[in-house]
Amino acid sequence: MTQIQPTENSNVSRREREKRRQRRDVLAAALDLFSARGYHHVSMQEIAQRAEFAVGTLYNFFENKEGLYGALVLELADTFDQALMKAMEEADDDVDKLRNYIRTKGEMFRKNAAMIRLYFGETRGSTFTPIADLNAKIRSRHTRTIRTLASIFENGIRKGRFEAIAPPAFLAVALDGMINAVLFHWLESAEVFPALEDPDMMLDILFKGLLPRSP
Repeated sequence: MTQIQPTENSNVSRREREKRRQRRDVLAAALDLFSARGYHHVSMQEIAQRAEFAVGTLYNFFENKEGLYGALVLELADTFDQALMKAMEEADDDVDKLRNYIRTKGEMFRKNAAMIRLYFGETRGSTFTPIADLNAKIRSRHTRTIRTLASIFENGIRKGRFEAIAPPAFLAVALDGMINAVLFHWLESAEVFPALEDPDMMLDILFKGLLPRSP
C-alpha cells in the first residue's frame, strides 16, 4: 500500500496519534485504488476494505468520497508548497534558489507520480469537480509559488544578477510553465522522455538560450 508520510508532534496524545495513523491509512488506501481505477470507479466500501477498517471509520474522518478525494489532493498540494518554499529559502544566491526549485519540483513529481497522474488524468479537458472550490484552493498555493519565483527574479534583476529582459512575473511563469511541461511529458511517457534530473539544463534554456552568441 502507498505510504502517506506522517508529520507528528511529540506532545500529541496516544489516542490522537492513533487517529492520525488511521486517517493516513485511509488516504493511502484511497490513493492506491484511485490511481489504479480512477475516481469514479472506486467506492468508500472498497477503500475501507483496502485499509482494513469498517466503512464507518472512513466517515469519522470524511463526509463522503468527494471529501476524501479533496483531502488527498490538498495534502499533496500542501506537501508540494512546503517543499518548494523550503527549497527556495535554503539558498542565498538567486540562481541557486531557482536551481533548488527545479530540482525539488522534479523530485516531488517522481515521488508522487501516482497521485499526480490521477489528478490530472481526471481533470484535464473535463468538467470533473468533486469539490467545487478544489481547483481554487490548489491555484492559491500555486500563486504563492509564482509570486516567490517572481521575487527571486526581481531581486536578481535589482542586483544585476539577471538582465531585465521581461517583467519578473513573466519570467516566473515562463520557468514554471517550462518545468511543468517537461514533467507532464515525463509522467505520460517516462520510457521515452527523460526525467528532469539536471536543473542546470532548464536554467540554460532560459538563461543562455538557443541562439549562438555573436563573435
